[in-house]
Amino acid sequence: MKYLEYTFNISPNSGDMQDILGAVLADAGFDSFVKDEEGKEPLKAYIKKDEFSEERLKEVLADFPLPAEISYEGQEAEDKDWNAEWEANFFEPLNIDNRCVISAPFHKDVPTVEYNVKINPRMSFGSGHHETTSQMIREILNNPMEGRTVLDMGCGTSLLAILASMRGATALTAIDNDEWCVLNSKENFELNHLSNIEVFLGDASILPQIGPFDVILANIHLNIILADMEKYVSRLNVGGLLFVSGFYYDDLPRIKAEAERLGLTFDHAGQERNWCCAAFRKL
Repeated sequence: MKYLEYTFNISPNSGDMQDILGAVLADAGFDSFVKDEEGKEPLKAYIKKDEFSEERLKEVLADFPLPAEISYEGQEAEDKDWNAEWEANFFEPLNIDNRCVISAPFHKDVPTVEYNVKINPRMSFGSGHHETTSQMIREILNNPMEGRTVLDMGCGTSLLAILASMRGATALTAIDNDEWCVLNSKENFELNHLSNIEVFLGDASILPQIGPFDVILANIHLNIILADMEKYVSRLNVGGLLFVSGFYYDDLPRIKAEAERLGLTFDHAGQERNWCCAAFRKL
């Protein structure tokens, strides 16, 4: 398939700003990124040529949540196997607290730990390396999952659903609005020999037809979480937990206010490099 390569210059520039920009660009259909953690180089983003809309790109950039100057230029990407390129160069095995290791099928000498998760990330988000994902992984590791029904909302690779299944969750649902993520999730279920996860193409509008759930995992970003939280709460069982991430710790008061307005009780929150993961309980 043909891809377009866009180079984005953002000021101020940092790894965190590039993370936020990447999340915003995902809403315009961009599905892979090459960023600079130190913020010295611009962000490169890739999108399938037949899915690109200049109008949509301008819309999402106009809604960028922080003060910043953003410019961009695009060109047709070199015709190569971008999936293989991304996998080979931008995904290394990840070890979470010596309890969970996430690796790809092509990795060698992967240590054996309590939970070994195989992910073929393709162009989807969710290899676990971002602070929001690694915090969600720790929540799954540190909270009871056995016998629970679990929803992985905005699943990407379905890494979180896969780990929850390994931790004993009995029935799991994954949802993403990107068909590529749905196909990739199915591939990852097979890699991990799991048959108790269903994956759907869609967004929170389909939640009334599925569930309810004991645990809901939503690693998306601030605006979507705020917009969809009422739908999450409606499908959360009494006593259930909602875990949300994908936003800055400074935005936690907005998340807490909305959750408490909807009847949830704040349980706890953590942060890594100012990225936040918060847990709420339905009493």
